[in-house]
Amino acid sequence: MPEPTLVAIGLVLGALFAWLVARAHFDARARARRRELDARIKELETMEGERRRQLAERLQELATVRRDLAAEQERRTQAETRLASERQNLDEQRRLLGEAETSLRDTFAVLSGEALRRSNAEFLTLAEERLGQRQKEIDTSVRPLQEALIRYEEHVREVEKARTGAYASLEAQVRALSEQAGSLATAMRSPQARGRWGELTLRRVAELAGLSAHCDFVEQVTTESEGRRQRPDMVVHLPRRRQIVVDAKVPLTAYLDAMEASTPDQRRAALERHAQQVRAHVQALANKSYWEPLDEAIDLIVLFIPGESFFGAAVEADPALIEDAMGRRVAIASPMTLVALLRAVELGWREERLAADAQQVTAEGRELYKRVATFLRYFADVGGALGRATTAYNQAVGSLESRVLPAARRLRELAATPAEEAPGLEPIDQTPRELAVPEYPVQPPLESGTPHEERDT
Repeated sequence: MPEPTLVAIGLVLGALFAWLVARAHFDARARARRRELDARIKELETMEGERRRQLAERLQELATVRRDLAAEQERRTQAETRLASERQNLDEQRRLLGEAETSLRDTFAVLSGEALRRSNAEFLTLAEERLGQRQKEIDTSVRPLQEALIRYEEHVREVEKARTGAYASLEAQVRALSEQAGSLATAMRSPQARGRWGELTLRRVAELAGLSAHCDFVEQVTTESEGRRQRPDMVVHLPRRRQIVVDAKVPLTAYLDAMEASTPDQRRAALERHAQQVRAHVQALANKSYWEPLDEAIDLIVLFIPGESFFGAAVEADPALIEDAMGRRVAIASPMTLVALLRAVELGWREERLAADAQQVTAEGRELYKRVATFLRYFADVGGALGRATTAYNQAVGSLESRVLPAARRLRELAATPAEEAPGLEPIDQTPRELAVPEYPVQPPLESGTPHEERDT
């Protein structure tokens, strides 16, 4: 075939192939588009159904509202009709009332003029009588109230007088209290007064915890250590001959300055000085080593601060104060913590006394056990003696019946004289019961050759 023909055939085939490819692509797009349209149609149908359902509901609600509106309009029409009727009746009643009022006014004017002229004098007389009677009734009714008011005024005057006196007394007491507070603050600045107050507070705390002076604790004990004389405020005796030292000398000058400070900065600075003074006192106590000259003393000193506020202020200004003091063998205690500590000491003494009582009871029990054993041995001897006595008695009864009484009866028969019959004697068939005590294996001794009779259980 010629070359142009082949080219033409190739072009035709290429065009046909391109058309087929385009047709397949177009069919695929058409099918996809149709599927989208079908889905969209279904969605629109669903939305249309929903819209129709909502429309039906709205139409139903509209019908209900229309029925309610019609009923309301009908009720309103009826109400307006009744209102118009009532207004008409009211206007008629007003007209009749006006006519009656006019008629009554005219009639009353005529009658009142005649009655006034006729009974003016009588009315004045009656009015005076009624007025006098009413005045008496008013006086009678008002008199108790007047008396009560008079008494109330007198009571108010007395209360005011008492209040004035009470205020004056209160003012004097406040002034005296202020002076006493000032004197107390001045006294607390004195080391001697402050120390004495701390000692008294310490004794009170110890007694409150249940300890007894000169028994559970002693005060102002003088000791010597390396040529130095020391005198702790209190030495508390612990069980097992142990001891613990308590010191109550605490500087409070800076704390008093803080209480008298006028600004927060001054107060804060004074409280910091207070904490520093307490820390310095802790160091001084640690250097004294109060426990060394005391026998069996715990190597610890209790620093008693006689006030919760003093203790709290120092710890607040210096939080590490307690730990540092314990590192130096000084335990800082407020009244509450010292009460708890001494209460524990008192409980320890109580346990010690209970233990001592228990030991005493044990010793007494051992002694009682020994004495019971001795008593049982004696009691066993008594049982053996009773057994031997019973055996001898039975032997005597047998000899009496077999030898003595027959001879006596023969003698009575030979004498041919009546005589009383000699009474018979019964032997004793029982033997003393054995003492059965497992803890004390002591048995009463029995005579050899004596038959063992059955014992009672």
